[in-house]
Amino acid sequence: MLHEVFAFDFAAIATTLGRSEPAVRQLAARARKHMDDGRARYEADAREAEALTARFLAALQHGDVEGMRELLAADAAMPADSGGKAPLWGRGTWGAERMVGKLAQMGPAFLAAGCTIEQRAVNGRPGAIVRDPERRILATWGFDVAAGRISAMRIILNPDKLRHLGPVADAWALLQDAGSAGRARGE
Repeated sequence: MLHEVFAFDFAAIATTLGRSEPAVRQLAARARKHMDDGRARYEADAREAEALTARFLAALQHGDVEGMRELLAADAAMPADSGGKAPLWGRGTWGAERMVGKLAQMGPAFLAAGCTIEQRAVNGRPGAIVRDPERRILATWGFDVAAGRISAMRIILNPDKLRHLGPVADAWALLQDAGSAGRARGE
């Protein structure tokens, strides 16, 4: 909008957003494409999406692999952003089977470390906030829902992008503590 409606140049927008000029140009190109496609970015009814997210989070917390699998689109994506400042299991995961495999490891590890997963809106969409045992924010998970399935689970672990939500957990220390506790239990 800043470029198209208010005629700001990309350099000024980049400075305002704290991004590079090529990144801002790419954002504008994607926005134009979405507008030209004439389709909503999110297709699901808000209540349906929240209910689906709640079912998915319950399946994750109960270790219900089949329950998670049935709620994911086959080509679901799980992009993640740690900014290099938090542990990250790769830059992202694509495909329902890979996502379920990763979440089947990740979910129990978070819960065993004393973390909680709270369903909350994230960027105006269904999501969750993951908190450490002291209730500090460890991550946000935002969900995209289309055609009755979860099409994306967007994970933010970068503490710089979480600070506006409250105190942020030290994910590296939590991971180290969880590993130490697992070794003490003989895992």
